[in-house]
Amino acid sequence: MQGEQDHPLLVQARRLSEELLAPAAQHVDRDGLPAAHLDTLRTSGLLGASAPQAYGGSGVPISVARDIQEVLATGCCTTWFVQAQHQSPLRLLAASDGPAKERLLPELAGGRLLAGVACAHVRLFPRVSVRATADRGGWRFDGTVPWYTGWGLNDVMLLAGVDADDEVVLAFAGTDEKGLHASDPLRLVAVSSSRTVSLRLDGLWVPHKSVILRVPAARWASTDLARASNVSPAVFGVAEAALRVLEETGADAATTARGLRTELATVRRCAYGLADHASPEPDVPERTALRLRALDLLRSITTAAVVAGGGRTTDLDHPAQRLARESLFLLVQGQTAPVRRAHLASLDPRSGQASSS
Repeated sequence: MQGEQDHPLLVQARRLSEELLAPAAQHVDRDGLPAAHLDTLRTSGLLGASAPQAYGGSGVPISVARDIQEVLATGCCTTWFVQAQHQSPLRLLAASDGPAKERLLPELAGGRLLAGVACAHVRLFPRVSVRATADRGGWRFDGTVPWYTGWGLNDVMLLAGVDADDEVVLAFAGTDEKGLHASDPLRLVAVSSSRTVSLRLDGLWVPHKSVILRVPAARWASTDLARASNVSPAVFGVAEAALRVLEETGADAATTARGLRTELATVRRCAYGLADHASPEPDVPERTALRLRALDLLRSITTAAVVAGGGRTTDLDHPAQRLARESLFLLVQGQTAPVRRAHLASLDPRSGQASSS
């Protein structure tokens, strides 16, 4: 019987990561993400790995889809980050019921359309960054999206706004719509080649048929917290890439790498096991604690790779410094306010003193 680790799409992801993404990761970090990377993903079937087979996807188990994301991040965090934007719209669209599903899901599952996400600003509620207003048989969106990744690379976006009744309105819009204005690309400490911009929305209108979900903001926040408390597969992917750098540095570094790899395997097993739990909400504190543990371990692993390589790791051509910067990015990627508070509390030395007294 074929095991999940032998799934053809996961095997393909490993080959793509090792043969295309990893060798080019330094170049991508400095000079930009080649369209060829995304073209390869579009035609590989990986973008629609978790989409239903009835809509042109592969319907792989959640664990395989997660491993694919981890493997891609091991090869190139920037490429992973851009294609990861595609996964949330795909998942939400697959769970929806309406005309947008029939029209867009086959295109997204087949890689013919690449999607981005303009939703994170909803986490600012009750402050409203983007207002959604019913207008002319559809919805008008006004405001600012502070963070949008893949500008000029993706074809459509999943856009969120909050209406006058404090409901989150999620709709698909083209990236060339009237009333949509992008900033220059933001200068980021890591994944700067992801073409991340801020967006100004000035009367961007979408038809009602493009709306896939309306949900009270409080319910959205609860669901988002449960999801965001999980460890991102990219954390384990970047950690694996840094361990490989560490192992190749010398005997002492390889010894350190063995201990860190053992700890990483333990955290990964616990985090993924908890993520697969059927009822996530009651486990949010435990999930958050594992997320913080994984991030702390990632920081240790990337720091070890820098220390082991000495001064030469500060050269922009050395992968250790890139991986260390990517670990900083992953500290805050997908962060909610409760996760941030928990993380800050865990870093306060007084909290450890209080627990030991």
